[in-house]
Amino acid sequence: MRKSIFMFVFALMTVSVAMSCREEKSAGEKMEEGIDDVGDGIEEGAEEVEDAVEDVTDDN
Repeated sequence: MRKSIFMFVFALMTVSVAMSCREEKSAGEKMEEGIDDVGDGIEEGAEEVEDAVEDVTDDN
């Protein structure tokens, strides 16, 4: 009985420590990350278009 209580308390403490170490972002940080993701997507799209144009011009 004593061992099971000890294991329960240990598990509860482990979960609470793991939850408290989680990094929380502010609204500004979330917005900046979103803007960076959009910028990266636009850049990747531009590179794909550039590659497609080069493929077409190389074929002719």
